[in-house]
Amino acid sequence: MEEKKRKAVYNSKADKLCNEKNKQYRQYLNKRSATKNFILKLATNEDIKLVNDGLNERINLEEK
Repeated sequence: MEEKKRKAVYNSKADKLCNEKNKQYRQYLNKRSATKNFILKLATNEDIKLVNDGLNERINLEEK
């Protein structure tokens, strides 16, 4: 006998609840991805130097 496959069911309520619970984490992931793509694909040398200076400043603040 052939077994019937279950069809996937989209649960919009569960999706909405999950998105609300993880809103900050989703924003973090979106911004991280956008930043990475900008640096790798669009940034000029000047942009990269600016980002590098900001990162170095942030690292120095955390070390103190």
